[in-house]
Amino acid sequence: MAKISRIVGLLLAGTGAAHFAAPQAFESVSEAAFPEDTRQWVYRNGATEVALGLALTSSRTRKLGVAGLVAYGGWLASRVLMNR
Repeated sequence: MAKISRIVGLLLAGTGAAHFAAPQAFESVSEAAFPEDTRQWVYRNGATEVALGLALTSSRTRKLGVAGLVAYGGWLASRVLMNR
């Protein structure tokens, strides 16, 4: 289980880093949840994904990372629903 958490964490952190390398790739997806200041939200979400992904890679922070990931997922879903 720890190995899977590390892999998922690194993938999530890599996806977060990609928000900074190619923000335009995430704008169309992010616009549904963040119709205003979309580019700034792309960067914020990228930073959040890097932090959560790195938290998943260590056994010391994994529980906090999972809790943060669940909360983040719920928050993103609520943003999409609010902006429909």
